[in-house]
Amino acid sequence: MNAHATSSHALVQELSMGGTGPTVVIKDCIDIAGTVTGCGSEAFASAAPALENAVVVDALLTAGCRIIGKANMHELAFGMTGVNGFHGTPVNPNWPDLIPGGSSSGSAVAVASSLCDFAIGTDTGGSVRQPAICCGVIGIKPTFGRISRKGLSPKNSSLDCVGAFARDMDMIETAMAAMDPTFTPETLGQAPKLTRIKSDPVAEVGDPLVYALMDAYPGMGYECLPHFEAAFQAGMTVISYETAAAFGHLLDEGAPLGTDIHKRLTAARHVTEAQLAEAEAVRTAFTAEVDVLLEQYDALVTPALPVIPPTLSEAQDPQTILPLTRFLRPFNLSGHPAITLPARTNTGLPIGLQLVGRKGEEARLCAIARWIVSCVPDFQSKDQSQ
Repeated sequence: MNAHATSSHALVQELSMGGTGPTVVIKDCIDIAGTVTGCGSEAFASAAPALENAVVVDALLTAGCRIIGKANMHELAFGMTGVNGFHGTPVNPNWPDLIPGGSSSGSAVAVASSLCDFAIGTDTGGSVRQPAICCGVIGIKPTFGRISRKGLSPKNSSLDCVGAFARDMDMIETAMAAMDPTFTPETLGQAPKLTRIKSDPVAEVGDPLVYALMDAYPGMGYECLPHFEAAFQAGMTVISYETAAAFGHLLDEGAPLGTDIHKRLTAARHVTEAQLAEAEAVRTAFTAEVDVLLEQYDALVTPALPVIPPTLSEAQDPQTILPLTRFLRPFNLSGHPAITLPARTNTGLPIGLQLVGRKGEEARLCAIARWIVSCVPDFQSKDQSQ
């Protein structure tokens, strides 16, 4: 059944396959045999169905999960609002006037709407963690390369990670174990050693998070990552270069593309090899900075977003969108695992916290997130979407 009739527009296709375990929806850029991998775009609506499942889909089925649908997304995974003119924009269930976030908008909305137990998305520059916060759920981006990208579109990326959304930490860990059977949950024997990364969110975002953390963790200071801002810009350069390589041919073919995607893809084709080389130099320097800090601390802490998510009308102005992944995108460049925990401002608007861990230590990162959830009042609700 086509899910255009689904009022939230979270799904582009309903499915029923797999076992009797947790119910899951899969982002539309991930292959499921017999279905079109549409990437949220009219350009691929008539493409041939995938011949085999992506590796992560087979892992979920082997774990007994039940796949119930393909999730809508920002077209070509090349946008942060989640607005989709072809399939319709998924409605943020808790804040319907705000963007659902992107690019994994349908996955976030499906979880926040309780359509499934967990959802799979992809995160190239915050595309799991940002919509998770926009919709009030938890989002995790594993270490780059931990979860196989075979069967994903675009095929090649040095940034993109398969990630997951859930309403509580139990289900996040269930999702991680289903995607990767080597994942084994951990527990902490003592409070983790954390540090904040110096950042400048608006007061409405930063103050509630800092005060909540400092109440539970007195004396926690902050550290600087000298290349933090440069890493954000470098991440933008790399994603533009790689997206142009993957999808630039659609411009030559005159394929039907949304106005925003046509404009961004056209601009992306102008990224030069020299600019890419500069971005790669930043990647090397920034990754080393993060690794050095993580030798001293168990996790790094930032706000998830620097500002409150914009309304759908505000999001028509690109200037309101550009800052949204300032604190998320750098860790795609470095490849470190990161998880976002949702919270709310004093007026009930969505904000959140990001925790960044050592490469390959997702289980420890999840254990630290559990500690935050259990110790910090603003994060104690098992289901922030309720």
